[in-house]
Amino acid sequence: MSKKKEKRIDLNNLEPGEKLKYEVAEELGLLDRVLSDGWKSLTSKETGRIGGIVTRKRRQAGQKQ
Repeated sequence: MSKKKEKRIDLNNLEPGEKLKYEVAEELGLLDRVLSDGWKSLTSKETGRIGGIVTRKRRQAGQKQ
């Protein structure tokens, strides 16, 4: 297997929507896996859970999607 280029994620320098995804992943205990293996390493159940929580938080904050 060939190694992909590792893209370092700067958690302090993200767009607000992206930052929210990473915050939710951290709340669910999935951030380490996302940072080491990427979003594709998560199951559809895990990504769906993240998406649902992000949507709920945006609605609570009064933001439109």
